[in-house]
Amino acid sequence: MQPHAMHDQAHPGHEHARVLVEIRDLTKSYERGTQLVEVLHHIDLDIPHGDFVALMGPSGSGKTTLLNLIGGLDSPSGGELRVDGVAIDDLGGDELAAWRANTVGFIFQSYNLMPVLSAQRNVELPLLLTDMGAAERARRATLALELVGLGERAKHKPNELSGGQQQRVAIARALVSDPLLLICDEPTGDLDRKTADEVLTLLQQLNREFGKTIVMVTHDPKAAEYARRTVHLDKGTLVDEPAAH
Repeated sequence: MQPHAMHDQAHPGHEHARVLVEIRDLTKSYERGTQLVEVLHHIDLDIPHGDFVALMGPSGSGKTTLLNLIGGLDSPSGGELRVDGVAIDDLGGDELAAWRANTVGFIFQSYNLMPVLSAQRNVELPLLLTDMGAAERARRATLALELVGLGERAKHKPNELSGGQQQRVAIARALVSDPLLLICDEPTGDLDRKTADEVLTLLQQLNREFGKTIVMVTHDPKAAEYARRTVHLDKGTLVDEPAAH
């Protein structure tokens, strides 16, 4: 596996680190009955290549909405959102789907694995959206499973794996297309502390050793400690942005 960011190992705190995600004056509103509810208010945020950002905030603060916008799962109401120079808010439906498949790996709290498929087949799923041949799909999936420490569990179905192992399969699935950006929504929310720490250590390794850029929503301060920095949202506004550590 050749992670895109492998060649761009600039530390996020380094003045020359290239910006991967560029957010300017971003707003998001929803219609609730006759009311217009603004969930995000004029967000400005830069996420450099190789960063690992934890998005924190109380329930209803807009952190998952912001994550979904960065991942192209939702569209902003106003402002600009660029990922690797691409204005994703300008992309149409098919273009956006292709962009997501090539650029973003998603990791959710609930794993979202197909119960009837083996770990290997689950990891291969994103590659079915490409024109990649079966042998190359299998090779990539095997590499991704080995990377997350589950090479020997390739033939196991989700119900034969622990929660932590299922989340590792989900991480392998997110990695298999070699995305520029990993989007994680409460990735350890369903796990006990020890298993959560193992999964977070894996994410930290993907960031530090493979240069993967990670944006993670979490309510858990201990999980946020694994990130390079934490960004706090409250009532749809960025509260502060402490320096990287």
